[in-house]
Amino acid sequence: MLGKRSGSPQVQFLYYYDERVTLSPVRGYGQFCPIAKASEVLGERWTNLVIRELIAGSESFNELRKGLPLISPSLLSARLKSLEHAGVVQRVDTDQGVRYRLTEAGEELKPIIMQLGVWGHRWVRSDLSEEDLDPSLLMWDIHRNLDARSFAAGQTVLLFEFSDYTSKFRRWWLVIRGSEVDVCLKDPGHVVDLHIETDLKTLTGVWMGDISLGQALRSRSISVTGASDLKRSMSTWLGTNYFADVKPARRSA
Repeated sequence: MLGKRSGSPQVQFLYYYDERVTLSPVRGYGQFCPIAKASEVLGERWTNLVIRELIAGSESFNELRKGLPLISPSLLSARLKSLEHAGVVQRVDTDQGVRYRLTEAGEELKPIIMQLGVWGHRWVRSDLSEEDLDPSLLMWDIHRNLDARSFAAGQTVLLFEFSDYTSKFRRWWLVIRGSEVDVCLKDPGHVVDLHIETDLKTLTGVWMGDISLGQALRSRSISVTGASDLKRSMSTWLGTNYFADVKPARRSA
């Protein structure tokens, strides 16, 4: 879920969560072991995902929520305060509002978090069951990793439609202007250059490297209509998740 594309402040997301927040101090392990001390900082639920989003380039509170749609605002605030207290994150006041950035200690966590993702995709890979599928996270991740250089000058509008959804999460528009990629849940009112229709599991599988885009197109699990040049270059501009090339481990019987 890594990479960065700047999003428009007009982007609208729906947030849904059910989280009880405990703001009491984290209990230590009572050990001098460095792994124990690190776990006191990183072992709380959501903490590593907050760091993941900061690594991916999210800086504002709203950007962090878009990458973590299931976390409540109060719990996200609590995790940011904990990381700030631990010296992993710094809170910076800017002309654009408050920004959260990794400190030197936070930057040192980058290869650790990345390797955690590699291990996770190799050994505890998601089976893409319903409880693991999230259209908000998928489209946010696609939008910030889309190769905007692959599109012609001017404006390009992509419409992603999930055929297995009937709610507001069914249609997502990506609007590309130069190096900017905006994601919208409401019709921005522009002519659509390419319409991609599929189900959430298929597109997630393509994004995470479980199936290739070519396989999905040949099986008609993904249907694409619109500009022929965008169809031909889809594998280039869409790309895949950072961890998509990690192969699952072969477990011994």
